[in-house]
Amino acid sequence: MSTSSNWDPWNYRAEAGVGTGRDLTGLSVQATDGHIGKVDEATYDTDSSYIVVDTGPWIFGKKVLLPAAVIRSVDVEKKDLYVDLTKDQIKESPKFEEGSTSSDTAHRDDVGTYYGKYHNGL
Repeated sequence: MSTSSNWDPWNYRAEAGVGTGRDLTGLSVQATDGHIGKVDEATYDTDSSYIVVDTGPWIFGKKVLLPAAVIRSVDVEKKDLYVDLTKDQIKESPKFEEGSTSSDTAHRDDVGTYYGKYHNGL
């Protein structure tokens, strides 16, 4: 589900430079206004790719599910992954339950809709 026909939340954008086979686990995640955590898990499945970010103490140890399309770029040398979201947008995201995946249709729809409102027109 999305707010824009251009919004494809569950696939990496070509310009992000993720590519298949690139391990994103452990990369530092940078929001538009600063560091938010590290990539705990990443998937590369067509139409269901996402990353799980461990925010550590920043938002009380919360993990968040980010759809692949919010990734703007990856800097392998700096070990940074950049997303097109602010810290507050991520902090207010739908709650992610440990062990949940993007195959949970209701959660996937909630996440896609939530982030889609920030990416209308991508």
